[in-house]
Amino acid sequence: MQSSLIGKIEKAKLYAQEKDRVTFSEFTAKFRGENDEYVVGFNGSKWHCTCRFFSQWGLCSHTMALEQIMKDMLPQEALTNKVDSP
Repeated sequence: MQSSLIGKIEKAKLYAQEKDRVTFSEFTAKFRGENDEYVVGFNGSKWHCTCRFFSQWGLCSHTMALEQIMKDMLPQEALTNKVDSP
């Protein structure tokens, strides 16, 4: 293996441990809930989810779960969930 590739692999390992280097600006994901599969997305500063609860409340368990998973990699305005789990 070339030494330059080995260096890139080592750098990637370091970057993967430093999650504060990454800030998502937009993404879309499939979320497998208990009752169905939903499409959850984030674009700029707004969340979207195809579940019924989100359409009524503007947030849901799917978006809040992703906030907790990705909290260190989202812009501050994306963090609508202020409740920490026990």
